[in-house]
Amino acid sequence: MIFGRQFADVVEWEEFRDDMIFWKWSNKEIKKGSRLIIRPGQDAIFLNAGRIEGIFKDEGDYDIESQIIPFLSTLKGFKFGFNSGMRAEVLFVNTKEFTIKWGTKNAIHMPHPQLPGGIPIRANGTFNVKVNDYIALIDKIAGVKEAYFVEDVKLRIVSILDQLLMKWISKEGKDMFNLQANAFDIAKGIKEDLDMSILGDGITVTGFNIISFNYPEEIQKMITKTASHSMIGDLGKYQQVEMVDGIASGKVKGGGAASDMAGMMMGMNIAKEMMKEMDQGQKTTSQKIPNFCPNCGAKTGEGKFCSNCGEKLV
Repeated sequence: MIFGRQFADVVEWEEFRDDMIFWKWSNKEIKKGSRLIIRPGQDAIFLNAGRIEGIFKDEGDYDIESQIIPFLSTLKGFKFGFNSGMRAEVLFVNTKEFTIKWGTKNAIHMPHPQLPGGIPIRANGTFNVKVNDYIALIDKIAGVKEAYFVEDVKLRIVSILDQLLMKWISKEGKDMFNLQANAFDIAKGIKEDLDMSILGDGITVTGFNIISFNYPEEIQKMITKTASHSMIGDLGKYQQVEMVDGIASGKVKGGGAASDMAGMMMGMNIAKEMMKEMDQGQKTTSQKIPNFCPNCGAKTGEGKFCSNCGEKLV
């Protein structure tokens, strides 16, 4: 019994990493007396000659001979020899959903009739992936790799993301200067395309999010100015605001004359608006109800007509 324990192994993913999607147990032979340890967030897959023998999902500490082998498809009758063990591979899979940040490395030039070179647009956000098909994962990736990382998936997705952004911005982005309003529909279309592109690897895209679209500084200024114009709603008022901003900042210059003229015009406009307000105030004051009816002399109340003769009071 002591001799047998010298060959006992522990099959486990000891150096579990949050950024690792799967890891393959490196030893090729499982000895008699070996144990399998499954930690939270892990699945253990027993493989023989690249074929799945059994999948174990419940966390715990298992005796391989008595608790695992009886459930393996073609190895359930396996008996350990005195000096020989069972040749098998164990693939540990991280079952959690991964959230990955993305961003365009280069600007995407979207065609626009008024800009010959197109509009250079950058974007950033997050996407979510998780393993969903063990057979496809083993066939396409785990069969040739000992481990697979989140960065590997990110590189795969980012390599096709620019093309998908161009496709869905052109399709859903009716207003090229206000893409954020269409971000949900653009992200939904990209998510579906990404999911189809990596589904064959046994991994699914469970979510895709666009946090922001970014334009070059000069275009962003134009967007901001256009938004200001829209809020003001009138070109004449917009020009007045531009004039006031120019005077306040000292940008309106011309030997003093242009600035003085602009200031005088602004002062006249302000005085005109004040006169209008005073006139309206006087009209409001002059329309007060008199204390006595001018027609019959009866005392008036709060009504607009005399209660005695019906004369209109206001």
